[in-house]
Amino acid sequence: MEPKKSRRLNWLIAVAFFMEQLDGTILVTAAPQIAADVGVPSADVNVTMTAYLVAVACAIPPGGWLVSRFGARPVFLVSTLAFVAASVLCALSEDLVSLTLARVLQGAAGGMMVPVGRLIVLRGATKPELVRAIALITWPALLAPVLAPALGGLITTVATWHWIFLINVPIGLAVLGFGLVMVQDTATDARALDGFGLALITVTVLALMTAVELSALEIWAGAGAAFAGTLVFGVATVLRLLRARHPLLDLRVFRVRTFRVTNSGGFVFRMAVSAVPFLLPLLFQDEFGWAPLESGLIVTALFVGNIGAKPASAWLLRRWGFRTVIIGSVVGSLLTLIGFARLTAEVPLSLILTLSVVSGAFRSIGFTAYNTMQFADLAPVDLSSGNSLSATLAQLAAALGIAVGATALRLGSTVSVEAGYRGAFLVLAALLVLSVVSALRLAPEAGGEVSGRR
Repeated sequence: MEPKKSRRLNWLIAVAFFMEQLDGTILVTAAPQIAADVGVPSADVNVTMTAYLVAVACAIPPGGWLVSRFGARPVFLVSTLAFVAASVLCALSEDLVSLTLARVLQGAAGGMMVPVGRLIVLRGATKPELVRAIALITWPALLAPVLAPALGGLITTVATWHWIFLINVPIGLAVLGFGLVMVQDTATDARALDGFGLALITVTVLALMTAVELSALEIWAGAGAAFAGTLVFGVATVLRLLRARHPLLDLRVFRVRTFRVTNSGGFVFRMAVSAVPFLLPLLFQDEFGWAPLESGLIVTALFVGNIGAKPASAWLLRRWGFRTVIIGSVVGSLLTLIGFARLTAEVPLSLILTLSVVSGAFRSIGFTAYNTMQFADLAPVDLSSGNSLSATLAQLAAALGIAVGATALRLGSTVSVEAGYRGAFLVLAALLVLSVVSALRLAPEAGGEVSGRR
């Protein structure tokens, strides 16, 4: 494909990703209003966000199969149309149950768009171009969760929370129109769908999320049973995927060290940083008493950090290499989480803004490093499997991060609201220690062909 056409197509995919990522967390600042409307506590609205992200994660593996079976064009167009339709159903919801079910449909449609776009970008980029190509489609993951609070707060202030979903209609229809012209079919094959593997993956993910939610409700017997089910079905899933002739997710790509490390420590990193845009608006509204728009605008300071650090990411990787940059971004994120845990209503606004900007910078650098390095040493034949697997893990990490943050918040709030938020941020900070340990296992020269550092 010509470079100009390739860039245009990449931008189209980035917009589609932005729409899908935006809906993962846009409900954050509207959570108190939704909760009041449907008669539940604010923290309970997290189920609509985790349900969405889990649906995205579960839809990615069959989405990859659909692309290989029917081609990129029909999968992309149908999933985009389904996303718009599900958004309308979300806007028409009148209670938490119907909203959650509509969010599941919306997430499933969004998950179908992920393997299409990422695979097109990966197949069209050479090794030296990979950093720039990945950086472009990383933008939605960086911008959407940060812009979502301010946008959600603005919409909630000037209208009702239902309009949070209706804005997807014009964006989705525009993506659909341009997709009809720009997205081309890819080669297809007739391999059978691993239905049993899909069922095992879905049950394992649902058992894990159920265990976390039951822990938050202090239903310990049910949570223990769900965790045990997660372990049993998880082992069965791994065995099935390793033995299947055409596995839905090819776990053999974990033999590549850089892919393995960046999707273990990187999984924990995504968990922790994905929970921050969820917790901060709730802290500012429930604890500090700020208005939705005000809290959303303050959280947008994370966006400033993302933008400011983005141009420096490629230079940092060339200068210091993946290992050093990843360790630095994880440690920096850990320290900012400790800073968020110490926030009170008396802390100067300038300090809150500074902390948010710094947190966004480390978030941006870490995302770029992890997202790029995971594909650095994969052979072309493994790109499709690696793409589907990493996309599934990324969405699951975001869902699990929000669920863990909400669980820590609920449990800590039994002591006091302040203790709930402080404990939630400290739990996330403790998790990042695992990411540091994982990054230390990387060789100093790892990914040098991609980063440009020898």
